[in-house]
Amino acid sequence: KEIALSFSVKSRSGQGLNHPLQEAARKKLWALENDDKDVCTLFKELSARLVCIQAQEDRFLLSFKTIEEIWKFSTYLALGYVACCLEHLLFTPAYWLNCALVEDTEITVTIDEDRMATMYLGLLLQEGNFFARAVLDVLTEEEDEDLKLYKNELVHVKDIGHDAKWEGTSLSTDQRGLVTVTAIEPLPHPFYQWFLKNYPMTCGTATQIDGSDSLQIGQGRCRATVDHRRTEWDELSFCKGDVIEVQGFLIPGLQWFVGKSVTTGTTGFVQTKYVHPETDEQIRKSPVFFSEKEVASFLQVPCNGSETHYSSLLCELAQTDIASVYRLDGFEPVAVFSQTPSDAVVQGLKDGWTLQGWGRQATNNLPTPSDSEMSTLDGESSSSPTESLLLPEPDDLDDPKFFIDLNAGHMEDSDVFDPILSFLNQDGYVAHFQGLYDISFSFLSSTFYGFSNEEELVLYLETSRNWAKKSHLAWAHVRICFLLGRLCVKRAKFSQARVYFEEAMSAMDKGFEDLPLLTSLYTNLAAIYLKQKMKQKFLSVIGKVAALMAGLPGHCFSSENELEVMLYILREAIAAGNTALEVRASFLVVRLFLQLGKYDEVLPFAEHLQFLCAGLSSQGSGALSLGTLPILSYLYDKKYLPHIALASARLYSPSSTTGAPTPIWKAGFILKNATKLLKVQERSCSIPAVACYYLNCAQAFSHEKRMVSTERALCAVLSKMYLKHGVVQAAVHYSNRAVALGKVMSEEEAFESSLSLGWMYALNGQLEKASEMMLGLLRSLRQTDSVTQDGVVHNLLAIALKGEGQVQKSAENYLWALNKARETGNKRNQAVALSNFGCLALSCGANHLAECYFLQAVRLYFEFQGGDDAQMELVQVLLWLAQSRVERSKSEESKLFYELALAVALMSRNVMSQLHAVESLCHFYSKVCPNTDACIVYHEHQLSLAQQLQDREMEGQLLQVLGQLYQSLHTTRWVKRLERRGGSISNGTLLMSL
Repeated sequence: KEIALSFSVKSRSGQGLNHPLQEAARKKLWALENDDKDVCTLFKELSARLVCIQAQEDRFLLSFKTIEEIWKFSTYLALGYVACCLEHLLFTPAYWLNCALVEDTEITVTIDEDRMATMYLGLLLQEGNFFARAVLDVLTEEEDEDLKLYKNELVHVKDIGHDAKWEGTSLSTDQRGLVTVTAIEPLPHPFYQWFLKNYPMTCGTATQIDGSDSLQIGQGRCRATVDHRRTEWDELSFCKGDVIEVQGFLIPGLQWFVGKSVTTGTTGFVQTKYVHPETDEQIRKSPVFFSEKEVASFLQVPCNGSETHYSSLLCELAQTDIASVYRLDGFEPVAVFSQTPSDAVVQGLKDGWTLQGWGRQATNNLPTPSDSEMSTLDGESSSSPTESLLLPEPDDLDDPKFFIDLNAGHMEDSDVFDPILSFLNQDGYVAHFQGLYDISFSFLSSTFYGFSNEEELVLYLETSRNWAKKSHLAWAHVRICFLLGRLCVKRAKFSQARVYFEEAMSAMDKGFEDLPLLTSLYTNLAAIYLKQKMKQKFLSVIGKVAALMAGLPGHCFSSENELEVMLYILREAIAAGNTALEVRASFLVVRLFLQLGKYDEVLPFAEHLQFLCAGLSSQGSGALSLGTLPILSYLYDKKYLPHIALASARLYSPSSTTGAPTPIWKAGFILKNATKLLKVQERSCSIPAVACYYLNCAQAFSHEKRMVSTERALCAVLSKMYLKHGVVQAAVHYSNRAVALGKVMSEEEAFESSLSLGWMYALNGQLEKASEMMLGLLRSLRQTDSVTQDGVVHNLLAIALKGEGQVQKSAENYLWALNKARETGNKRNQAVALSNFGCLALSCGANHLAECYFLQAVRLYFEFQGGDDAQMELVQVLLWLAQSRVERSKSEESKLFYELALAVALMSRNVMSQLHAVESLCHFYSKVCPNTDACIVYHEHQLSLAQQLQDREMEGQLLQVLGQLYQSLHTTRWVKRLERRGGSISNGTLLMSL
């Protein structure tokens, strides 16, 4: 039971296959065929099992063992995650650094959907317990035990060992009987099976919700087709021909909607059968399932997924120690990806990707300092937490507070209760009532004080309720009953709560003036009826509850128990096949789960909501984009699914909706999760190449919004990233931009950015520019007493002068830098200055003098406990020292320093330093001091490093070399090594041998 997943790499501009990239992906697959650990890990996260890789056919063979695996994988496939994950797997950093190429490339995946459907059906039948829909009416009973069914009715069936009939239970009537197998069809989407099984119905199905083929939701006005006089206080009376304005949405299939009579100005429930929206030109029918306010609030990613969190992350990555730590001459770990085609990347920039947008006018379009200050305050403000969804923000300073005085004499004095009764008796909704209705029970601390426990508050409210009834204060009476009911729900006293809520409903006669209160009363009552299985009462209110919760945007949840009501409405929508209602109900379920902080439970519903929205978009319905992907990305991140989290974030398209995550959030999130996928590489390169495109998008966005500090940070991060990946010219480009932005911000920022740019110039061979910039910085430091900064500049100037061949001036500046480091007692800077002196001596052929400087530097490095960068510098200095001894024909001493360099790299667990050291040792034992056994040991360790770095080309070359080395020993051991694909010795073993 295998199924093939094929892929193709396409060019959006060329509208066809991108043959070079397709071939590159195929080569990567060939390498992965023999070592499929990463592929297995990826497909395991995607809920599939890898059978094998068929590189020649550009496909993978997969299998599934459970219904849940098919459900998850088919969801990921439909949402586009699988294609994104394959892009991460198959392409090298060189691809990701070329933004124009990334933007133009698209991977499409294909799978035999019929075969997958067959596998799904087979697993369902094998399980023998699933939900199905009747495909025809079964109204005649062949036997007494047969179950009557109507077409499209949902039924839960179980295999009882009968070939032709299974046991079935109708979800509409709860009746049980035998069902002919040919009369039913399993629900096609696995989510429905999971949902109906895990959230069973307790009150049957309602007649107020019908199926509808229409995805169009009504907004605007409609016209009454009959005369109607209300039978309940909350219904609207109207005459035939009256124009009724829809409040919120008129959802197809719902029995009720909330309408306002244009003639009388009154609001109430209207039965949809009494109006014909499609006959009036004033009605707007659209697939907009969400208001703009709902979308804005929903898109606010919770907790550490906020905009501020990732802005801070980018600023941290932009930080550099260049203003306080000397740089080692020419040393920068740019060899991490030495095969990066930097010319292609830089040409991609010049061809109009990054430079086309802002670069051409960048130097002439800088914000003023005041703009910078304003953007820091406004443009980079944090998103609100999820708990603030759609709640108005009252002024806390004006919130009235009431002291609970339980003095026996005061309880009989009506004047004592006048303040609270006056406050609660206001007509309609006011912002101060928010705390009375919200789900967090904030009124316990914001409205009332002076009580030691809730029992005292209940006694106070009971007395207030009595005074409100005596004084005929209807609004106060209703709201106090509502608060008492909420307190009973909080203590799980549902019967008592029901009494209070029903009393409030009976006392209310104009509830639409306070819609949050009316909606909360209805939903709380419905939740209690459902919980206590009061079927008739529940079915009598659920139609209006659905109209209030789903039809009115911006519903404010007041109780966790409302979740059961929303799940019931969702079940009804699925049972009726009402897609429009299913989308609205799914949205509200996700909102409430998030508000309650139930992140594990919300994920399947959030995925289903995104699946529905994606389906509507593919149909060209023009529905307002909800943008569930940031929420999903956050949830995947919490569950540690980095491949899927990264794919979800990449697919999210930032919108102009207020409060929606911006490209800055997207870039920060992708950086965080890409680092999880590239653990080994990131130890030496903290900014993965996969984030390049999104960092550029964030930089363009911050420039457009005049967010100066963020844009400078992004330019610094991009410069670091390109430098670490060996594309120095691009690093220079972004450093230039950072300097311009730094000058706008402050002298300190400008100085630091200028130092970085000068270092970039030196690394890029633009030595004259580097010298000129350092001389300018020295002039600016004359009015300061910064010893360390003075030494940093002299050190960089000396490096540039050495490159220009000005040995005398270079030595003078190195000496100045060394003295400044000694003056401050900074041993690391002293070690770097001495090492640079050694390099200068080597360039002049003074090897003995160079070794003296190197040895002094090594002693200093060992005296202080440096971080990873200092350890990498020490390894490099030891390698220079060893090479100098080789040139002086001192092989034994050079071997000591080579092996010491590797030992330091092993102890610091720095992969790139190990690679540099072991490459030197391999060369030493093969060319300088031939030793086949030692050569094999170090080549094997180099092979293990290549495997950690996932450099398949290096791995192949090393396997070939090892094979030749083993053959030279006339042993079959090399065959076994090759069969195991280069098994390697451990770091511990190598350290012991060293």
